[in-house]
Amino acid sequence: MDLPEPIRRRLGDFSRTVFVDPTHSRLSPEDHVTFLNQNREVVSNLPLQMSLFFNLWFFPLWWISEVVMLHLKYPALPDYYKFILITILILMTLIEAIRLYLGYAGNLQEKVPELAGFWLLSLLLQFPLTLFQLFNEAILIQPLERGVHIILALFILAEALSGFVALRAMVRHTESRFHLRQFNGIQELGA
Repeated sequence: MDLPEPIRRRLGDFSRTVFVDPTHSRLSPEDHVTFLNQNREVVSNLPLQMSLFFNLWFFPLWWISEVVMLHLKYPALPDYYKFILITILILMTLIEAIRLYLGYAGNLQEKVPELAGFWLLSLLLQFPLTLFQLFNEAILIQPLERGVHIILALFILAEALSGFVALRAMVRHTESRFHLRQFNGIQELGA
């Protein structure tokens, strides 16, 4: 069922007047020259961004399955494993939120410190905690847990590898821009 043409036209006019500022939609010739003359190479990593995107959507499913499985096996666990698993769940939730934010910020905004923090959190904290939950049979691993931990470990491994490649490319790009700026400063002094 389509909207009648007069209503469709009025809604279109309304949305253009509300959401589009006509003073900013028209570019001057100087703006075109400025936009087109930006010789800026994009060094964001697409495989890293894709794995971050899919991990962002997978993480709530992992969290729900982890909470449900912990609730089901909680009475059968020894007291020290109850404490350890609850602590790991809280830590992994916090670390994953911080890690995904740093990955997005570091990759999309091409910020080396954020991407380095993402990479270190992935390798030093999140990956070992995931492997602990994947291979420690004393915590009564259920099949659903094993499946979601394998997927999370593969995400973290793929993100660590592509994060390393992206980090190396960003550092090289930043280093070359620094040297070019330094060289341009010397040319301006000589002129």
